[in-house]
Amino acid sequence: MPETTGRGSTVTNSGIAGLLHRLEGASFSPLDLLPRQGLAEKLLLLELHGVPEVGNHMLTAGLQDLLDNLRGVPTRDVKVVVLGGGTGLSNIIGGDSRNLAWKRSPFSGMKELFPGTRAVVCVTDDGGSTGELLKDLPFVALGDIRHVLLSSLRRDGLQERYGLGNEECDRLAAQLYDLFNHRYDQGAPPSVDALLAEAGIGSAVLPAAMEKGVRRYLEVLFASPQSANLLGRPHCLGNLIVAGAMLQAHADESGLLPILPVDQEVRHAATLAGINAVAELLGCRVDTVLPCTTTPAGLQVLYTNGVLVSGEYKSGNARRGYPVDRVFVQFYDEPVVPRAVLDALSEADIVVLAPGSLFTSIIPILQVPAIADTIRANRHALKILVTNLWVQKGETDLVHDAPGRRFYVSDLLTAYHRNIPGGVRGLFDQVLALGLEEISANILQRYAVEDKVPIYLDRERVGELGFQAIEAGIYSRYALQERGVLQHDPHSLARSVRTLWALHRAAAVEGCVVRRDFPQAMCSSTPLVNRLRLPSRRWQELGRQLSRFEIGIDDAGLIREGIGPKAVKREILDILWRHPDIPESHFDNLDRICLVDPAEWHRCQQWDNVFSFYEPERAEIKIRADVFRHLRRFEIAFLVALGQSVLGVYAGEKTMTSIEKQGEELGKVYNLRLLPLAARRTALSTVELHRY
Repeated sequence: MPETTGRGSTVTNSGIAGLLHRLEGASFSPLDLLPRQGLAEKLLLLELHGVPEVGNHMLTAGLQDLLDNLRGVPTRDVKVVVLGGGTGLSNIIGGDSRNLAWKRSPFSGMKELFPGTRAVVCVTDDGGSTGELLKDLPFVALGDIRHVLLSSLRRDGLQERYGLGNEECDRLAAQLYDLFNHRYDQGAPPSVDALLAEAGIGSAVLPAAMEKGVRRYLEVLFASPQSANLLGRPHCLGNLIVAGAMLQAHADESGLLPILPVDQEVRHAATLAGINAVAELLGCRVDTVLPCTTTPAGLQVLYTNGVLVSGEYKSGNARRGYPVDRVFVQFYDEPVVPRAVLDALSEADIVVLAPGSLFTSIIPILQVPAIADTIRANRHALKILVTNLWVQKGETDLVHDAPGRRFYVSDLLTAYHRNIPGGVRGLFDQVLALGLEEISANILQRYAVEDKVPIYLDRERVGELGFQAIEAGIYSRYALQERGVLQHDPHSLARSVRTLWALHRAAAVEGCVVRRDFPQAMCSSTPLVNRLRLPSRRWQELGRQLSRFEIGIDDAGLIREGIGPKAVKREILDILWRHPDIPESHFDNLDRICLVDPAEWHRCQQWDNVFSFYEPERAEIKIRADVFRHLRRFEIAFLVALGQSVLGVYAGEKTMTSIEKQGEELGKVYNLRLLPLAARRTALSTVELHRY
C-alpha cells in the first residue's frame, strides 16, 4: 500500500526502487555526480549535503525527486531499538544530555525522526555517583539510565502531558538539564527544598505535576534508612531522582519503606516501575528506556598477559600495557531480562548498536542471556552498527592480534565476535562509519597532538568479514566549529538511518555483501553468576572487616591537621571498594594499620622507595605517614603492603648458603624452610607457597 507523508506526496517502495533503476540505467547516471563508493554512501551524501550544484537541471532533476522521496519516507510508526551505554547511546537518541550544548537543541536525534525509538541500556558501570549508590542500594547501575532518560525528552510528549507551548518546552528542557545534571561533592543539603534550591530549581519553575513527582522521589530517599550514609556522599541529582522512584515503587501500601529488596522478583518490578515513573514524568512513553537486565552485574576484563581485572571503573584506569582479550559480565544473581526488551527486539524494524566504549557498552548487553539470540531471530529488521570515532585508551589503543599497529574497524568487529555468545552473525549487516575525508587535515593533526587517533575504516577487510561498510559525514559541524570537538551529530545520524531504512524497504541493497566466515565464536552462552558479592552487601562486609582493625597515627603533623583513625578507615574502605577483586580473606592476617612519622621511618630509601611494608609478627601494615597527603600514593602503598600480608607468617627458617668451587665463592643460594602447617598464618596453600 502507498503511504502518504505529511507534505501530501505519496511514497511507495516501488517508487524509490523505480527511481533508482531509472537513474542507474542511464549510460551516465546522475548518481555519478555523488563521489562516493556504493549506492548507500551516495544516497547518504545526497541526504546530508543535498543535490550537487552542477548548473544542469536535466542532470539533477532526478536526484531532487529521489531526495524528496527519501526524506518523505514515513517513520512515525517505525519501531527502532538502540542498544548501548552512556554518552554514545544518549547522543544517538537525542544528544548528549550531560553536555551544556544540549540545551541549544534538546529535541533532535532518533527520537524526533523515529518517535517509536526505544533504548536498551548497559548497567555494568560502577564509577562516580553510580558507584556510590551501589554501596547502599541493591539495584543495577543508574547513571547511564538517567543520562538516556533525559536525552529521550520529546517536545510533543511535554506538550501532551503538561500543555506547554514550544518556547515553554525549550525552557523546561534547559531546567531539566540543570536538575538532572546537578552534582554536589560534600554531602547533600539537609532537605529536599535546600537541595532543589542549590540546583537552581525553586518553586513554580517546573510544571506543578512534575515538581510534585520530583519532590516525592527525593523525599523517599531522605526518609529511607540508608539516607544518612547515601546522601552524605557525592551524587548526581538525576541519579537520586531515579533511585527514589525505584524505592517508591518498592514501598508498601502504607507508604513505608521496608528493608531493601534482595529478592529478585521484587527488585525486578521496582526497577522497571521506577524507570517508567521517571520516564512518564518527562513525558516519555512507558518502556522508552529499558535496562538490559534488572539483575545487578559487574565486569571482569581479561588482558592478553593473563591479568584479570574486576570492575568497569578499575579496568578503565588499569592501563595494563596489553590488549584486552576477553570481557565477562558477572551477574550477582540469575540474570533476568525484562520481557519488554525481548519484545521490542523481536518486533523492531530497525536495530542500532550505538557507538561507545568497545568492551563496556555493547558487549555487556549482548552477554545478557537471550538478547543476542533475539536480535538474530528477527530476520526482517535493518540492523546497523555505528562505529566509534576515536581510539580509547585502555580499550582500543592496542590491537589483540597485532599490538604494534593502529586500531581499525575490522578489529572492532573481531573483538565483538570474540566476546559475544554465538559471535556477530545476524546481529548487524551494515557498518556505519564517519567519513574522514570530510574532516580537514589540520583538525586531525591537532587531535593527534592531543594523542587522539581516529579508528580507520578498512573497507576491504570489513567486506571480507561479511558486512557492508558505509562512510558518511555523520559528525556535528556545530560542535566542530564552536567547540573544536569531533563527535557524532544526532540529527545527521538519524537522517542517515532514515535513508538506509528507505533502501532497506526498497530492497535496494540485496546481494551487495560478500560473506566469509569468522573463526568459531569463543564466548560461552552460560552466564557467569556470583551470588556472594552483591555490591551493597560487599560494602557492608568491608565496613565490618575494617571496624576490627586498630588504626595508629604516629605523626603529629597529621594529628594537627585533624586527620584521625576515622578518616584513614574511610579512605581505606574506598580503596577496597575500588578493587572488587580483593577477597575478604586477604584481611585474615591483618590486625593493625599504623601511619609512621617520616622521622621515625627507618626503611632504606637510597635504593628503593619503600613507603609501606607488612610486619607478620604483629600482623600490622606500616605506612609512612606523609604519603596520606597524596591519596593516590597512599592507595598504592596500602595495596603493596596488603599484598605482602597475604603471605602472612609462613617462613620457619631463612638462610643464605655460599656456593664454592676449589675454595672460590661463586655465589649464594637462598634457603627457605616453611613452618609446619599448624603454625602458619597465611592466605596461601602449601602448593601456592611452593609455587611462590
